[in-house]
Amino acid sequence: MNHDADQALVLVEESSPTTRCRILETAERFFREIGYQKTTVADIAKTLRMSPANVYRFFDSKKSINEAVVERVTREVEALIAAIAAQPGLSASERIAEIVRTLHRDCLKRCQDNPRIHEMVEAAMSESWDVCRHHVDRISGVLVRVVTEGARTGEFVAEDPAMAGQCVHVAIVRYCHPVLVSQYPNAPAPPLEAMIGFLLRALGTRAPGAASPA
Repeated sequence: MNHDADQALVLVEESSPTTRCRILETAERFFREIGYQKTTVADIAKTLRMSPANVYRFFDSKKSINEAVVERVTREVEALIAAIAAQPGLSASERIAEIVRTLHRDCLKRCQDNPRIHEMVEAAMSESWDVCRHHVDRISGVLVRVVTEGARTGEFVAEDPAMAGQCVHVAIVRYCHPVLVSQYPNAPAPPLEAMIGFLLRALGTRAPGAASPA
């Protein structure tokens, strides 16, 4: 194989999605071990036995790597709550309650088990990285969808389901925002289950056996 063919093969390999995934996996491992601020592109490149210039072919800056890792982390919880929202056999009330619990557990677990990753997500939220804005929008979208379905079946009596779903999201920020969970764990707040009960009553959850509106 001649030099040009060798070079072409290298370019194909470096352009594959696998290389991008390897960069992100390596970056996330560094972020978990030493933190995103101390991790450099040179660290990532050295581990992967490539040059920093090659890393920059896939990510135009260190910040873009940070954002991509945050997206990997937030997509995991998005998948969890999307699965809850689509779970058959659960009422809209049960789905709302479990989504709120899952968001809280995920944030709390990350704060306790992966503090350096949590620190990065916290920074992303505080600095309004685009990836976090999209994450917030997707969470809100799931809540709006479940509230809308509950209103359609008569389980909820919210006059404006879309607005009600957004209100639920705002009301649970205390329990799932990384900054509030990690930096203000003892700030006055109702217990999570009390807040869930309050929100479901606010949505107009009907007592078992109550007639649906005509």
